[in-house]
Amino acid sequence: MNIFDSAQFGDLQLRNRIVMAPLTRTRAGSKGIPNDLLVEHYAQRAGLGLIVTEGTWPIQEGRSYPGQPGIETPEQIAGWKRVTDAVHAEGGTIVMQLMHGGRVSHTDISETPRIVGPSAIAAPGETHTANGKVAMPVPHELTTDEVREVVATFVQAARNAIEAGMDGVEVHGANGYLVHEFMSPVSNVRTDEYGGSPENRARLAVEVVTAVAEAVGAGRTGIRLSPSHNIQGVLEEDADDVRATYTAIAEGIAPVGIAFLDVLHAEPAGEFVQHLRTTVGAPFIANTGFASVTTREEAIGYVADGVADAVATGRAAIANPDLVVRWEQDAGENTPNANTFYGDSAEGYTDYPTLAEARVDA
Repeated sequence: MNIFDSAQFGDLQLRNRIVMAPLTRTRAGSKGIPNDLLVEHYAQRAGLGLIVTEGTWPIQEGRSYPGQPGIETPEQIAGWKRVTDAVHAEGGTIVMQLMHGGRVSHTDISETPRIVGPSAIAAPGETHTANGKVAMPVPHELTTDEVREVVATFVQAARNAIEAGMDGVEVHGANGYLVHEFMSPVSNVRTDEYGGSPENRARLAVEVVTAVAEAVGAGRTGIRLSPSHNIQGVLEEDADDVRATYTAIAEGIAPVGIAFLDVLHAEPAGEFVQHLRTTVGAPFIANTGFASVTTREEAIGYVADGVADAVATGRAAIANPDLVVRWEQDAGENTPNANTFYGDSAEGYTDYPTLAEARVDA
C-alpha cells in the first residue's frame, strides 16, 4: 500500500491515508459553538485523507475544557454544519470525535452541578478554569442506570453529528476520559456489571460503540483506544490485565463491523496492537502518540509495510495545512508552536503558511 493512495474505510472515502488526529484547540468560545476560526481551520486541512475533529462533548456535563466545542444544542449543530460544508466543498472527509470527559473537568468548566466518573476517585493534579488552576474534584460515581444513560447521550450526539453533516463519528475511548476511565482498575473500582473483571470494565466501550453503530451505521463509526497510555490517572500497568481488557473490547466490537480502529500506542507494529487490529477486523489507523512524533518516513513505512491502513498525525497537521502536498513533494515542514496549541485566536491556528505561500515569501 502507498500512503498517498485512496482508501475505503466502511462508508468513508479517504483520498489518501494520512489522517488528522483529534486535537484539542479550545477555540469554540464559552458556548462551545464552532465559529469562523473552526470553519477556516478545518477547511484548510481538507486535503488530508480523513479529519478527526477535536474531542467534542455530547453533553455539557462531559465538557472538559473552556473553549471546547459541543454537539448538544441546535446552535452547536448549526456551527458544525458550517464546518462540514466547508470541508466537503474542498473535497474532504470529516468525522467527529465524541468525547465525554468524565472526571477530567470541574464544575467551573462544565457549569453543571457535578462532574461524573466510574468511581468517586478524583483525577490527579489540577485543571485550568476561568478562575485559575484548581484541584481536580472528586466525581459523582455514576449509578448503573446512569451509565446506561451515558450510552444514550453518545447515541444522541452521534445522531447530532450526522445531522451536522459529519461523514461519521469516532468514540473517544482513550487518553483518560470517561470511556477510558472505565477500563482501568485504578480509576474504576466498581462492583456492578461495569466494574471488577476486565470484561466488565470493557463493557461501556463495547456498549457505546454498538449503540452508536446501530444509530448511525457501523460504516460511519470508529473508536480510538490508547492502551497503557497511563495518563490522567487512568493507569494500566499490568500487562496481563491490559491484554484481557482490550481483548474483551476488541472481541465485543468485532461483530459490529466498524469503519475503523484508531490506536494511540508507541509500538503500532508490536504484537499486542496488531492482535487488537486483527481481532476487531477493521481498517487500522496508527498513531504513535504524544511523546513520539511520527515522521513522514515512518508514516510512509507503516503503510507500505502493512503495519497500518492509515497513519494519524497531530503536530504536523497543526503546523501544515497542506501536509499532504508537503509529504508528496518531500518538502520542508513548518515548525509547530506549542505556545499557541491552546488559545482563542487565529495565531497558531489558521495562520501557518502553505508551501506555496512560503515559497512566495522566500
